[in-house]
Amino acid sequence: MPLILLFILFIVVPIAELYVIIQVGQAIGVLPTIAILIADSILGSILMRTQGRAAWRRFNAAVSEGRVPTREVLDGVLVVFGGALLLTPGFITDVFGILFLLPPTRAIIRRVALANVATRMAASATSWGIGRMSGGRMGGTDRAPRQDYDVEGSATERRQDRLP
Repeated sequence: MPLILLFILFIVVPIAELYVIIQVGQAIGVLPTIAILIADSILGSILMRTQGRAAWRRFNAAVSEGRVPTREVLDGVLVVFGGALLLTPGFITDVFGILFLLPPTRAIIRRVALANVATRMAASATSWGIGRMSGGRMGGTDRAPRQDYDVEGSATERRQDRLP
């Protein structure tokens, strides 16, 4: 899977970008095409700066409120990727960059990404035996665990002479 992704990222996307740039250049001319590419890079940097600042403010607000800034961190990552895509010359990357930077489309992308991560985590937990329960014990074994975990997640030794 990673090899295919790298192939698409470094071979297919640049060739597609060149094709689209040539087609646009033939349709409207070379100078207007270059002007559009420069203008969308400038617009992208401005949009990235404003959206990045807004994401940073939301991140700081979430931290100061004492809640986990999951949404804010993902927004920051999407803003950085969106800005990088807009600064990259080409029309295809510009479309994706704008989708990552605009708040309404970024919210949709964030929801899809979080759902994908949650699905992968659930599948991973089940494949490692974390999700299976057998007789009240994790992992499907009948052995008594050597350690118990309290609410905070720190391990404590289990004594056999006390009731659990």
